[in-house]
Amino acid sequence: MITFAFLKKIKQVVKLHDLQFRPFISEEEIQQTVQRMAIEIANDLKDEVPVFIGILNGSFMFVSDFVKKYPKPCEVTFIKLASYEGVKSTEDIQRLIGLTQDLSGRTVVILEDIIDSGNTLEEVHRIFKNEQVKQLLIATLFHKPTAYKKDFKLHYVGVEIPDKFIVGYGLDYNGLGRDLPEIYQLKTTQHMTNLVLFGPPGAGKGTQANFLKEKYNLIHISTGDVFRFNIKNETALGMVAKSYMDKGELVPDQVTIDMLNAEVEKNADAKGFIFDGFPRTNAQAEALDKLMDSKDSQINAMVALEVPDEILVERLLERGKTSGRADDADEGIIRNRIKEYYDKTAVLKDYYSAQNKYFGVNGVGSIEDITKRLSAVIDTL
Repeated sequence: MITFAFLKKIKQVVKLHDLQFRPFISEEEIQQTVQRMAIEIANDLKDEVPVFIGILNGSFMFVSDFVKKYPKPCEVTFIKLASYEGVKSTEDIQRLIGLTQDLSGRTVVILEDIIDSGNTLEEVHRIFKNEQVKQLLIATLFHKPTAYKKDFKLHYVGVEIPDKFIVGYGLDYNGLGRDLPEIYQLKTTQHMTNLVLFGPPGAGKGTQANFLKEKYNLIHISTGDVFRFNIKNETALGMVAKSYMDKGELVPDQVTIDMLNAEVEKNADAKGFIFDGFPRTNAQAEALDKLMDSKDSQINAMVALEVPDEILVERLLERGKTSGRADDADEGIIRNRIKEYYDKTAVLKDYYSAQNKYFGVNGVGSIEDITKRLSAVIDTL
């Protein structure tokens, strides 16, 4: 059984009626899971000819694909649970529609598209109690373990998923979405604009970050500032980071991510974030993607200010006259810092370009002109 944490993402956000749904489980992953379940059940049942029963409406796509992949003889039928006429309460007594064959002594496998609370499963067990079947097995493609409140055994589970509303592959939202071959999950947060802002030393990244955060009402998260805050205030994460720094070792990525997570949590209602100084490696970029995904969001773009080296050197040497920073006064150190920047960002440029999220922006000109160029990119996201 696979869990939702390892599922690939597919396509793009879809809107059904008044709600938006984000990609969650791809068609390929669904088919792989159905194939695995079919083989597993066939191996367990050996030479028996089971009766597979799908519960309408949601399970029609799952059942169809399942029986096509089932490698041995089998029978298949669909049933529907409906309230007795005249009963209106939520505690309706159910009757079964569609079951006409004698199931005495047969192995029956209920194929469910999804099991969450288990209420439907409870009715199935009650209805089949008098059918005198040889055995009643339950197989569900999707299962929400945190929502499941019943004690009935689930014999086969395809994918465990969180307790969030999903559509696609037979599941609908007010009639729409059943036809989607993939699974989409309800977006529970407002639209956010999340940027990774990059620029070589002297590109004016800090200045532009200040303008952008004001213009778009974003939260600027500078990794350097976050580290200094945590160490100065002796937070648990700050002390962990300091213990590595005192030994001259790199702070583990997870510590940095935990700090960033704390900053994001502090600003849960933000319209978005500007990440400055992180990520620096592919592994960090992947970790940041996972962090934002856990917030039902994503990184929208990596925006890099592009400035010729000679202009950068000139700017930094000029800044060194007033900044008091030794690394702004030595041209050799400056050029090494610029080289280090390109070495680090080259990998990230490829990472975000592969997602069509990399944007290089001309960083030469007046502050106002550069802000306009950056805004032109952000406005398209």
